[in-house]
This record gives sequence, structure tokens and C-alpha cells, in this order.
Amino acid sequence: MPLSGWHDADTRARNTAPPGTEVRVEQVRHEFWFAAALASHMFGRRSANAEADRYKKAFLENFNAAVTENALKWHSMERVRGQVDHAIVEAMLDWTAQHEIPLRGHNVFWGVPNMAQPWLKTLDDATLREAVRSRALDVARRYRGRFAEYDLNNEMLHGNYYEQRLGANITRDMAAWMRQEDPGAVLYLNDYDILTGRRVDDHVVQIRNFLAQGVPIGGIGVQGHLHGDSFEPVAVKAALERLAELKLPIRVTEFNFPGQRSKYHGKRGAVLPADEEQAKAKALTDYYRACFAHPAVEGILMWGFWEGANWIPVSSLYRRDWTPTPAAEAYRDLVEVFVS
Repeated sequence: MPLSGWHDADTRARNTAPPGTEVRVEQVRHEFWFAAALASHMFGRRSANAEADRYKKAFLENFNAAVTENALKWHSMERVRGQVDHAIVEAMLDWTAQHEIPLRGHNVFWGVPNMAQPWLKTLDDATLREAVRSRALDVARRYRGRFAEYDLNNEMLHGNYYEQRLGANITRDMAAWMRQEDPGAVLYLNDYDILTGRRVDDHVVQIRNFLAQGVPIGGIGVQGHLHGDSFEPVAVKAALERLAELKLPIRVTEFNFPGQRSKYHGKRGAVLPADEEQAKAKALTDYYRACFAHPAVEGILMWGFWEGANWIPVSSLYRRDWTPTPAAEAYRDLVEVFVS
């Protein structure tokens, strides 16, 4: 049975049955997000083709939640000042709503300096602040209630252009502007090198500082693609334990394996040997089990599942011709265990 499109079971207690009555409960949707990123070119103006249909079918067979890979990013939507393209975001929202798939908005802002559009950097401080405000208000107003959650300002541990220009309270202001138009907006932080253990303490300090400012943080996003050709289970578990002290939900937001520090990163035509395919399948299983077992973790989002639309192609579940890798079979077996 496909993961998506299920209806929630009514599990409310019923007090009319006499004591000793046998009760059978059948789970039809899992609360945990088994999710993946949606590639923009599968939802663009030229996406009405067999390849896009196959992509969407595979998604529905494997995942119960989604995230925009690039479509919502400010530099994707407004490359030229004043020319905002909402078409791909709207297409993704329509498709996920049709199939009852919660969609995560990644991201409203991206503070790493080289991810700010060149035209933004030409603005004086007052005009830049107004541009940031207008962006937050527009996204929240236009998509009110349609995104399950957002990454508010991406990767601030690694650079925050907006804070450098506009001061330490700009993240709080971004959240306030979003909440002004969408009071129910769930706003996550999202960063990398956390589950490796390298920046987990820094992330905890940053989150505590934002909470002290009054930033309404709805959850913690930790990217899962800064590993190499292997990963350290002890480091992953320790990082999750440290983050759980903050009493906020956690999502593993961008999972690839092999990861960004793999010898295969950046090699578009690479093919894993058979033994490494098996190792990849085992690592995926171990990674999902470690994260799923932690009570604070509420989902894992793959950052690409098909070799034809994945920034680290060898990390895909499916090859370019849609044949499954051993990791695809391991993933499907694993999810069947988790949801049964």
C-alpha cells in the first residue's frame, strides 16, 4: 500500500463498550514523516510528461510527507527584483494537497551570504529591511495554512547576512512578520553538521539565544547529508540526546547517504560497486532506526530519491532507469516494519 493518501484512524476512546470487550485497532497512517524533497523541474511548466508522472508515482509509493527542495527559496522565486514566480510552489502545494501529503516550506530566508541575491546586496539597510519584511508577509499571506511548517532562516550557524546588515533581532522580526499574516505558521531552524556532532553545542546555544529573544521556534531541523561514506551512530544518537534537552520536535531534514563528505560527492556519473551498494543499504537502515527510535524525532526527509533528480546521485533509492537499488528494498522493508 502506498505511504501517502491514507486517512487518519479514529483512535478516540469509546466509553460505551462494556469491560472486557475485545478491541481491534488498525493503524492507517503513521505520524512519523517518511518524507522526501520535491524537485522543481518535476512541477514546472514543462513537467507534463511520462518522466514526471513516473517520479510522482514513485513518490506516492514511498513517502507520506514532502519538502520543497528549491522552489520556495527566495533566490529561486525572485531572481530579479520585483519579478516573483510562484508557479512551481503553487503546483507543489496543489499536488500535495490532492494527495493529502503535508508539505514543508524550505526556506523563507537563507542567511548564508552567497545565497542572498546580488540585487539584495545593493540595497541600503532601510530598503533591505523593507524587502525582508515584504518577503515574509507575502509568503505568509499567500500560503497561509497551506504549508505544514517552514524553515525560517536557513543555516544561520554558517552565516547570517541579514543579521550582519540588520541587527541581532532580525530573526525575531522575520518570525513576527510571518505570524502577522499566518498566526499558525510553524517555524523551524535548520542547519548542518549537527548530527556529526561537530556543531551540536553551537546549535543548542544559538537556539537558546533565539528562545530568550522570544523567537517562536516550532522545531529543530538537522540536516543529514554532512556524513561521508560512513557515519558514526554514537555521534548521531548523542547529538539527538543533546538537542532533545530543548524540548522541541526534531526533524532530520536533508538526508543523503553517501553524504556530502563522501568521495562520490560531485561525481555525476559515479556508480557504486555492489559491495558499496549493500553497505549503503545497511547504513540507511541503521540511520533510520537510530532516528526513529528517538522520541523527539518526528521525521526524516530524503534530499532526493531518484538518480535523475538528486544532487548526490549515488545516494538515490532508484537508478536513472528506475530500477531499485538495494537501499530502496531496504527502505521499503524498513518502513513496512515501522508502520505495521
